[in-house]
Amino acid sequence: MNINTVNTGVNKNVRKDRVGRGPGSGNGKTAGRGSNGQRSRAGSSVSPLFEGGQNPLSRRIPKRGFNNKVFADVVESVSLKSILRKIDPSVEVTPEVLETRGLIKSAKSFVKLIGSDELNAAYKFKVHRVSEGAKAAVEKAGGAIEILPGKKPVVKNKMKSKK
Repeated sequence: MNINTVNTGVNKNVRKDRVGRGPGSGNGKTAGRGSNGQRSRAGSSVSPLFEGGQNPLSRRIPKRGFNNKVFADVVESVSLKSILRKIDPSVEVTPEVLETRGLIKSAKSFVKLIGSDELNAAYKFKVHRVSEGAKAAVEKAGGAIEILPGKKPVVKNKMKSKK
């Protein structure tokens, strides 16, 4: 698009192309719409998913299996670095505090503490899960971690042979 072909406000002297006005216009006969068919008619709008009456792809593909995504637990991870920046050491760190400070989306989700950054003060945490590095860093600084109750992580292979 060029500035001299814009028809709104800038250059009002540019005429709109009048299609279907004979062969001399350059857009005569089929008016630039190709040949006959549904899309050559005025007012036609066809869904991009429509396949001309053929059984659509969304119906041809088999729908098998089970998806538990709706019911899955949401685990939000919070790094020690972000806690150092946004939370005072005198405050007990709970999911509600993390939500109000904007570190997690919802206090209802499971919270996992991650990171191995050095803490400069003794923080008290109430979270659902903790990484090994974060646990060591908090204990080294003299802080405490309380694990909140929640569902245990799913064990993938329960039938493993016992040796």
